[in-house]
This record gives sequence, structure tokens and C-alpha cells, in this order.
Amino acid sequence: MIDPPIYYDKGHIEFLQKLWGDGYLSPGGPEEVQRILGVVKLSKATVLDIGCGSGGITVSLFNDYGAHKVIGIDVEADVCEIAAERVKKLGLQEDIEIVKVKPGNFPYDDASFDVVFSKDSIVHIENKEQLAKEIFRVLKPGGHFVGSDWLRSNDDDPSPEMLHYLKLEDLGFEMASPNRYTHALAEAGFQDIFLSNRNRWYTEKARQEVLKLSKLMRQEFEDMSSKKFMDLTVETWNAMITVLETGEHCPHHIKCKKPNMAQESDKL
Repeated sequence: MIDPPIYYDKGHIEFLQKLWGDGYLSPGGPEEVQRILGVVKLSKATVLDIGCGSGGITVSLFNDYGAHKVIGIDVEADVCEIAAERVKKLGLQEDIEIVKVKPGNFPYDDASFDVVFSKDSIVHIENKEQLAKEIFRVLKPGGHFVGSDWLRSNDDDPSPEMLHYLKLEDLGFEMASPNRYTHALAEAGFQDIFLSNRNRWYTEKARQEVLKLSKLMRQEFEDMSSKKFMDLTVETWNAMITVLETGEHCPHHIKCKKPNMAQESDKL
């Protein structure tokens, strides 16, 4: 199998962490993680973190939410290296495992996890239907999938504005609609499927971010990259704000549950 393109090298990781916080490669920080989890409890749970990035959230799932064991997976070497270094520095190697995986099915047995978590990473996975089936497979009966992702409002051809944004972003985004996610999760067998639109929240956050990137912290970001890079970054953020304002770009929280054995028996 051909290795996927590298989108998050160490320079890009450093840039995103400066913008969004140490260990975070997507917006919202610890507060957004808490909102995603909601009432789902991780105490004593075995958790799979899909797209662990540089490991800040993976560590938080153990340290702040009391998970018994957390396995963070990602497909890129640099993020896995940085995440593993973070875990080692904290002395949590017995409790948190960072695994570089290949795209495709998860390398874990059926019913291995109590909770599957993901924050803004499955946007890179094209086949949402197969992803939903894999998450369902590795969850224990009664287990939860909780996450967030960057969605499009529909599955029609992207608007010219969205195509322009995706071309500038150039991160291999495979955005799908809330309807497609809901259908994929239902077809996989999930129940209690709930999607929450975070467009309004991130539209305001993105405006604050572009102000940092273009003015308030421009020189700091330019010192760690280049003027050319920052010019392109600001152009990309402005293009993203355009499709956020139209609603076509609509980040969502996603929550659902795998039926337990008793629920399955009731259907028979």
C-alpha cells in the first residue's frame, strides 16, 4: 500500500500548536473536548483516539477524564513521534499507547474499546461508510462514538468558493454532509445518533484566528515560517471564513451508541 501524503510535518505541527495550543492541531482546546464528550464518561474505559495528532487530547483523555487505557492512532510519522514523546515525558507509557497505522481497517479485534473518540481528523478519510462500520466493529456493545469533524452542508458539487478554499487548504479534506454521516452511522448499526452544528461557534473563532494571523501575532508566526507562508495562510483563512459565513462549511459534533446485547436481543 502506498503511504498517504504528508500533511502535518513538524513545521506545520509547530504552527498549529502556536495557534491552537500545545498538543492541539484543531481549534477549541480543552473546552471543546469537554463539550464533545458531554455526558459520556471515560472513567475506567478503554479508549481509541482516531487521529491523535500531537497527543494533547490523547493525554487529556487519560489525565483529565480518568480513562483506564488510551490508544492514539494516526497515519503520519511526525505527529506520532511528537505524541509518543509527550507520553514518555509524562511517564504514561503504561497507560497511553501511540500507534502509527496505515489507512484502512483498524488493527484491533472486535469489541476492543468502550469509547471511540476523534477530533477533527476523520475529515481526511474519504469512505465514511466503511469508517462507521469499523468504529462499530471495534466498540464493545453499549459503547460510544463521540467526536467532531469538519462537514459540508450538503453532498452536491462544492461551490466555487468551497473549491477555492479546499485548493488553498490543500490538506486532503474529504468533507461529507450531516445527512451522509447520519446515514452511514445508522447503516453501521448505531443508535441514538446526534449531530450538533458548530458553524456559528467556529465562524466567530475563525475571525479571531485570522486577526491573530494577519495582525496581532503576525510577526511571531512569520518568524517561525516565512512571509510567503503567512500570506498564503491568511488568504486560506479568509477563504475559509467565506464558506463558514455561507454555512457550507459546518463543523459538527457527532455522538452515537452501539446497542448493548440486551437491546439487540429485544429486536429478535
